[in-house]
Amino acid sequence: MAIIPGLLPPSRENWELISWAWQFFPLFSAAQWVTDWYPQGKTSVDSRWNIPGKIAWITMEAPGFMTLLYIMYSLPKELDLDGLPWANWTMAGLFTIHYIYRAIISPLLNPSMSPTHAFVWTSALSFQLINATSIGGWLAGYGPTTVYDWAGRLYLIEIGMVVWGWSFLATIYHDDDLREIRRAARRRQKRQAEKSGKEGVGEEGVDKVYMMPKNGLFSVVLFAHYLCEWMEWVGFWMIGGWGCGPARSFLLNEISTMLPRALQGKRWYIEKFGADKVGGRKAVIPGLV
Repeated sequence: MAIIPGLLPPSRENWELISWAWQFFPLFSAAQWVTDWYPQGKTSVDSRWNIPGKIAWITMEAPGFMTLLYIMYSLPKELDLDGLPWANWTMAGLFTIHYIYRAIISPLLNPSMSPTHAFVWTSALSFQLINATSIGGWLAGYGPTTVYDWAGRLYLIEIGMVVWGWSFLATIYHDDDLREIRRAARRRQKRQAEKSGKEGVGEEGVDKVYMMPKNGLFSVVLFAHYLCEWMEWVGFWMIGGWGCGPARSFLLNEISTMLPRALQGKRWYIEKFGADKVGGRKAVIPGLV
């Protein structure tokens, strides 16, 4: 049963319109090039419209994979399809695995998260719902629907899965390197509290504790976790084939919104720690940007 007739799951006409319009998202995200206002994470601000960091992150990210899975299970029934090829489910599985980690496991592992402004929450939720509808529609019935549609692409699929897999592991590694900064800060606070012998001393929290990450790709770029995530979706696009419009739009749209944030973040690091401390590290692409 459709949750929203014509949209969840999408009709072909609505899916084609959504997927076509989704290509122009970079025109909207371009606003980030002219302002440093991004009230989330290290650049969060005090506001009555703030949402607690972990709650905001989970509720704005998780609806994406949930929407995609709903479309994967409901749309084939509406189209009277007997089933979907294994490659379709492989792509849906990789998308889901990434977002179970990104949307649920990652924030729960984080010692703390700065608040997120309601504007960022609304924008991110919209991104997830539109992106999941675009990709989900392609995978669930409006893209390849038989094994013959995937014929001759096994090697590219395998290479794409390898690229996705190693990039996913690299994303987790660099995320955990950032977590360790706050875990270390919390351990220091605990030691200080024990040394002082006073209950509550050193328990001021670590949600605004920042240091320069140094391990892995952080030695050459400041936002290595962004780069690794982009490479995941390069692999995802390879699996779908270079003609997979929804996967291509996803990658380009992520870059269009994350690249200006990485450059903004580099300016923030220079302002907080100094140009000498940042050194020759680029923002997100080694040797380039």
